[in-house]
Parts: sequence; structure tokens; C-alpha cells
Amino acid sequence: MKLYDDKFIKNIVLLGSVKSGKTTLAETMVFEAGLSQRRGTVEDQNTISDYQPIERQRGNSVYATLLHTDWRNYKINIIDTPGLDDFVGETISALRVADTAVMLVNAQYGVEVGTEQNWDYLERYSTPTIFAVNQLDHPKSDYFSAVSAIQENFGSATVIMQYPLNQGENFDCIIDLLKMVMYKFPAEGGKPKKLEIPESERERADDLHNQLVEKAAENDEKLMELYFEKGSLDEDEMRQGLKIGMLSRDLYPIFCLSAKRNMGSGRLMGFIDNVAPSAIEMPPEKTVEGPLLSCESSGPPVIFVFKTLVEPYLGKITFFKVCSGEISEGMELINSGTKDRERLNQLFIMSGKNRQPVTKLVAGDLGATLKMKSAWTNHTLRRDDFPVTLKAIDFPAPRINTAVVACDQQHDEKLSEVLRDIQAEDQTIRSEFSAEIKQLMLWGQGELHLNLVKWRLENICGIKVDFISPRIPYRETIRKAATASYRHKKQSGGSGQFAEVHLRIEPYEEGMGNPTDLTVRSREEIELPWGGKLVFYNCIVGGVVDTKFLPSILKGIMEKMQEGPMTGSYVRDVQVMVFDGKMHAVDSNDISFKIAGAQAFKEAFREANPQILEPLYDLKIMVPEDVMGDVMSDLQSRRSMISGMASKGRYQVIKAITPLAEQDRYSTALKSITQGRGSFTRSFREYAPVPREVQQKLVAVS
Repeated sequence: MKLYDDKFIKNIVLLGSVKSGKTTLAETMVFEAGLSQRRGTVEDQNTISDYQPIERQRGNSVYATLLHTDWRNYKINIIDTPGLDDFVGETISALRVADTAVMLVNAQYGVEVGTEQNWDYLERYSTPTIFAVNQLDHPKSDYFSAVSAIQENFGSATVIMQYPLNQGENFDCIIDLLKMVMYKFPAEGGKPKKLEIPESERERADDLHNQLVEKAAENDEKLMELYFEKGSLDEDEMRQGLKIGMLSRDLYPIFCLSAKRNMGSGRLMGFIDNVAPSAIEMPPEKTVEGPLLSCESSGPPVIFVFKTLVEPYLGKITFFKVCSGEISEGMELINSGTKDRERLNQLFIMSGKNRQPVTKLVAGDLGATLKMKSAWTNHTLRRDDFPVTLKAIDFPAPRINTAVVACDQQHDEKLSEVLRDIQAEDQTIRSEFSAEIKQLMLWGQGELHLNLVKWRLENICGIKVDFISPRIPYRETIRKAATASYRHKKQSGGSGQFAEVHLRIEPYEEGMGNPTDLTVRSREEIELPWGGKLVFYNCIVGGVVDTKFLPSILKGIMEKMQEGPMTGSYVRDVQVMVFDGKMHAVDSNDISFKIAGAQAFKEAFREANPQILEPLYDLKIMVPEDVMGDVMSDLQSRRSMISGMASKGRYQVIKAITPLAEQDRYSTALKSITQGRGSFTRSFREYAPVPREVQQKLVAVS
């Protein structure tokens, strides 16, 4: 395998909405470079990138796939990402190690919701970006409309590098504004002829070329001086200005191509080689310890794990970026997180499922290894004497959840174990058993994301499962004061059980003072694990109940609060005053007072005008303007309160406060209403009282 100098390694990530052509472009780039003998297609299910069975079954990307190609002595590592936001974890992990993003825009539709979402991630990682308007061979393609949408949404820093002639079914020409030539492609695509720009296009090409020169000059004072002095810049000077602008994110070049017909991909790769920044030109990595880590081959060896994949029969594949130094086969490194020693028994460069062994990788390169013991996504591996931990990928919180049950109870334990492994592999998934609602819960980014987990459980792991609607974690509280007493008496020969407890309960609000009509002996304020508080007062006078029994009374109350009297939900925001009782010199004990305290609390609770609280979430929904009314009508049918609206480019952002009980299958409903063009995020807001009619239904079925 050829070894590349770190200056000649470029890492790119392909981003874009569904059907923008990312996988097709990756396939074409590998084929154009001669590393593949045939150019696969998504339709024929034979691409290098989308090789997983679920991807071929669905016809689109589910995983981020690492490939590489060689173009004019440059190695270009390519990460092909999914277009669906359900699989955002794959996109974010790829962005963490890419040095340039190529954002594909479908020439038919221009900027879509997926483009907007990806842009947010690009801004978070400050990734230099190239726009590529694809599918110019489609009958409905409109390059300049797509460019207008790009410029409208992402600002004046976007600049046209190329534009097409004959777009549509007869597309075969690209006018390049950097080289000021026209590329004319043969019908089958591939290597074009370089021709003079037609006279009919000369005026427009000159105008756009001058705009490009000005943009390139703006990024460097010396170039600006040269521009004023000469009135223009030569090609090398323009490349220099373009690179500076890309690194500072003050310039975003716009290319055009037809990946399917292999028209324009070679020119794009040439620009990536000559202009797009390499890892060693990017800002140093941030570390947890503070000091920055520069990407230099002469530095100490440090690698960052950005992706983990568990393949049937093969085991764990660990994907990493060499962030400093050089690594070689057989090298031992320390895991900064676990402190375990890891041996790099084998090193590979990847092209989809194909692995090519190598003996060494240098700073800036991407590679993979097999069967690491403790290294998972987000781990840093480094030399023993160089204690450094690279900043972890900040994965988004899950947006939807479901309860999952094994169809065969014998698989319950195995199901929990497999879900833990899947969670370690994909950190946008979360699973755990909820003691509150007594269900095994699975959280993910959307319906498709959860269905992917189900597919893996059934087809890879052999565990048949059902997804069922999760129970809602309601809370119970009270709205007025109430008093109750309970006598527990049990005699069955020998020592019996006896306890009597009198107590009063009241609603608790932050900042409340102590009761004034009772003598307060002690006060205990308890922060409840499920939210809210319990304030417990000892108001007993005259020693009618020994203080040693107070903890048992409190324990009984706490146990009853974990299974509320109305729906079995947690109780919160109550204060309890134990003010009287009776005990027996022989028969009173801790268990007696625990039972009496619990039952007295239960009886008082039922008389205190109990209230059920439900969890409310803030929803932030981004949709095209033409379906905004339908989306809002659906939200109102879900008892939502619209809290705000705003515009974001060509999309509308709706903010709503929605009960969790009304969000079941919302991801699917939104996709249906918006034809897949809508997206949403959610975050917990607060607990609030349910409407009266809802409470009546909940109590009736409990």
C-alpha cells in the first residue's frame, strides 16, 4: 500500500438530504480514480458504500461508510453519511474527523430541511464546506434556482465556481470559473474535453469570474493588494485565497455535477486535492486537559475513535483518526478513559466492507482496527507518557421512545444485554429498564432509528421483539390540606403489632414557612429522586410516640409516595406533619409504625383534592411553509400550546408545548404531513396538571 505524506491526505464528509446523491458521488469518485472496475448503483444494490443488508433493502444509507480514493497522488478519505436525520449520530461522528464537508444539493429541490439540519452541525464543528449542486441531468433540474436558495439560506460567503450548460436530459457541459474553460463530457461521462467558453456565455462567465476573484482576494491582505495592483489574480493566487477563505469559513465554493453520469466529479476531486484543507492545516484539537494538540506526524501518537461497528462473524471494528504522530502495526497505546492497554494488532484502510491491510498510518489519516478490548466511540488512545484526552463528540439527546418486550420471555436477559451493546455502538440510542413505569425503554432519534434497532434484534441477533406504547410517567400531588389517622393492630399469639399515627398533609410550595398551629420539633426537607420535594415535620408533643419510630413513619410515607394512591405514579410536592399517635410498650415496633404511617398518608391523600401531573415537552418543529397549517392543526389536536413561530430560510419553525401523552408516533405523523420534509427536536419542560376530563379517565382505568 502506498504511504502518503500528511500534506497529501484529505478527509471529506458527504452531506445532504435523502436522494441528493451522496452514495452515487462516492461510488463515482472511487470509480473515476480507477480503484473500482465497475460503477455500482443504488438501484442495483451493488455500491461499495451502502453494503449493509438493511441499506440495500431500504435503498438508502443508514450508516456512515468510510471509503478512500487516490486522485493525482492525493489520498482522499470519503465518509458517506445518511441523509435521514434519524441517523444523525452517524453524521456527527463523521463531521468530528472530517476536514472538509461536501454538501450535496439536489438540483430539482434546492435547499431542503436536511440541508438546513446539516448546516447547523457544520456550524457547530466550524467545518470548511463545499456545495455541490447534483443531478443536473434531471429534466426538472434548475441550477441557478438552487444556487439562489443556497445564497439566501447561507449568505453571501457562497460563491459560484462553476455553472452548467444544457442542464436537463441533455446535460454535458460545465463552465469552470477558476480555470475559465468549458468542460464538455462524452455521453457516457468520464474525462471531458477542455474547450473555449462559447461567445454566447463569455459575458456571464467573465462577470462570475470577477466575483470569484474578488471573493478570493477578500480573504488575505496581500492578495487584496495584488488584486488592486493587477486588477485580477492568477489561478494559483486564487487557489491560495480560496483556501484561506475556506479555513476561516468566509467562503463556500459552489460546484455542479451529475454524479450518476460521472460528469464533474473529477474536477471536484481536483479542487479537493489542491484547495480543500488537510488535517495538518486545520486548527489544533482541543483536549480535556487544556493544551491544544497539533496534527503533526512528528508528534506523539494519539488516535481518536469516532465510530464503532459490530459486524456478525467479524466482531468489533474500531474506526479512528490519527490526530498526532504515526501509528504502526503492533503498537501499544493507553486508553485515556479506561486506562487499559490496547494493542493495534492489525491496521486497515477501508472501502466500505473491504479492508486493505497497512503497516503504518500518519497524522491526519483515517483507519480501522479489529477486536479492541475496551475502546469504543469517543475514546482517546495515546502513548503511555503523553496523558491527553481529546474532546468527545457531543451526541444529541434521543427524541422519541418506545417500550420493547421480547416475544419469548426466555430472551429477556439477552435482550437487555444486546441493547447495551447497541447503545455502546450508537450513542444516540439509549436503553434502560424504568423502575417507575416497569418497562424496558428504548430511546432513539426517530421511528426509522428505532425500527433499525428492531431489525437488528430480529435479523442479526435472533430476538423477536414487539414495540409497545410506553406508559406515561405521571406524577401525583394534592391541592388542599387533609388530616387522617390510622391504627395498625395485629395479634397472633406472643408479641403483636400496634401503632397509631395521626398526620396532616398539605401542598408544598417553594419558600413556605413552618406550620404555626402545631409545635414543630424537627423538620426534614427531602429532594425526591423523581423531582419535587417532601417536607416531613415531627410535631408530636407529650411523648405519645417515641421519636425512634419517626424514621419508620417516614419510610412508610416514602414507600407510598413511590406508588401514588390514584394511578400508582410518583407523588411529589407534599409536606407531612405527624402530630399525634399511640404506641404500646410491648407490641409497637418499626414495621407497625411504617404500616400505620403509609396507610394514614394514603387516606389523607385521597381527601386532599389530589391532582395528576403530566410531563410537558418543548417541541421545535421545522417545516416548509406550505404545510405549516396542517402541522399546527395536528399539534392542536394533541393538546399543544403554540409558544412561538419564526422563519429560517425557506422554512418555518414552530415552537409548541405538548404533553408527552400526545406524542406517541409523532415522528411518523410529521413525516406523513410534510412528505418527509419536516423535522423536530424536543426537550423536557415541566410537570403540569392534566385537564379534568383526562384525570377522570386516568383514575377510572387505574
